[in-house]
Amino acid sequence: MARLVLQLDLRRAGFELAVDEVLELEGISALFGPSGCGKTTLLRALAGLEPQVRGRIVLDDEVWLGPPLRAPLPAHRRGVGLVFQDARLFDHLGVEGNLRYAERRARGADGPAIAWDEVLRALDLRPLLARRPASLSGGERQRVAIGRTLLARPRLLLMDEPLAALDAQRKAEILPYVERLPATFGVPVLYVTHDMAEVARLAQRLVLMDRGRVLAQGPLDAVLEALDGPEFEALEPGVVLPAQVLGIDAAWGLLHLQVAGGEWVVPAPPRAPAPGSALRLRVRARDVSLATVRPSGLSVRNVLPGTLLALRERGAMADALVDIGGARLRARLTRHAAAELALAPGAPVFALVKGVALEAGA
Repeated sequence: MARLVLQLDLRRAGFELAVDEVLELEGISALFGPSGCGKTTLLRALAGLEPQVRGRIVLDDEVWLGPPLRAPLPAHRRGVGLVFQDARLFDHLGVEGNLRYAERRARGADGPAIAWDEVLRALDLRPLLARRPASLSGGERQRVAIGRTLLARPRLLLMDEPLAALDAQRKAEILPYVERLPATFGVPVLYVTHDMAEVARLAQRLVLMDRGRVLAQGPLDAVLEALDGPEFEALEPGVVLPAQVLGIDAAWGLLHLQVAGGEWVVPAPPRAPAPGSALRLRVRARDVSLATVRPSGLSVRNVLPGTLLALRERGAMADALVDIGGARLRARLTRHAAAELALAPGAPVFALVKGVALEAGA
C-alpha cells in the first residue's frame, strides 16, 4: 500500500488550501467534495503543476516537496500520471500514435513495468488502434487517454473527474475499466469526483474535502459510518455494503442478495448480474426506518434485526447507527420519533430498508 504524506499550504485570492494528512493509498481513493473545495488544486499540487504551493509531499520514501530538497521535484520526475475530464489526445496522431508516444517517453521510467499488450487488453483498445481521435466517442477517448497515461509507467495515477463530461450510458461503459485499474496494473489511483455513485462504485478509501481542507479520510465504510455534522451533508448520509448475488426471481423481477445481516431482496436491474457476482449496495440513511418490534403487513421487503450503536441529534433530526450482524446501517429520523421509541445505544431494533442503489464491483 502506497503512503502519501501531505503538508500543503497554498493561498490565493478568496481561497486557501491547507492540508496536513497521511493518506494510505489502497486501490482507488476517492477525493470527494463540492465544486471549488480544492480537489483539483490538490491533484495539481501532487503533479507538480502548482508552483506556489508550500510544505511537504512524500510518496513512500521519495520526497517531492520540502526538505532536504532545495526546490520542488519537477513534474516530469515524479512519476505521476494525470487523466483529465477532457482526454487531451493529440489529434494529429492516430490512437496507436498517441499510445506509442507515451510508450517511448516511458523508457527509463521508475514506475511499474506496464506492457503494451496488457494495456490494450485491459482497456479493449486494439479495435481502436487504426482510428483517429476525432472519430471516437467520449468513452473511447477516455479509454485511450487512460491507456496513454498507463504506458508512461506512473507510480501514482491521478484522475480529475474523468467521467464528468460523459453521459450516463458512456459513463456506465467505462466504469468497469476504471475500477479494474489498480488490481490490473498495481498502480494506486487518487480519483476526484463530486458524484457519490462513483464513490460507491469505485472507492476503497475516501478523502472528504471542503473549503480547502480535509474533513475526514480513511476506509470508505469507516468514513461513511463516522460522518456527523452539517458539513457532511453533501455526501447524503448512508453506507456502502458488499453483497453477493444469490439468484434471480425472473417472475417477479427480483434479485436475491447475501449481505451481512442476512438475505436481501431488491428489484433486479435491466441487466441483472449472474449468481455469484459481487455488488456494492449504497443504502441512504433516508431510506432506512427503525422499529422496536418486528412490523408486519408492510410493503418493505428487507426488515433486519439489529442493535442501535449510536444516536446523534442535530436540530429536529437524529442520525442512528445500527449494527445488523457485522455490517452497519445509518438511519435518519426525527428527534420526536427517537424519543417516542425510547431509542438509546444498546437497544434492539429492526431496520426497514426501503431502497438501495446497486453498484457493480465489491
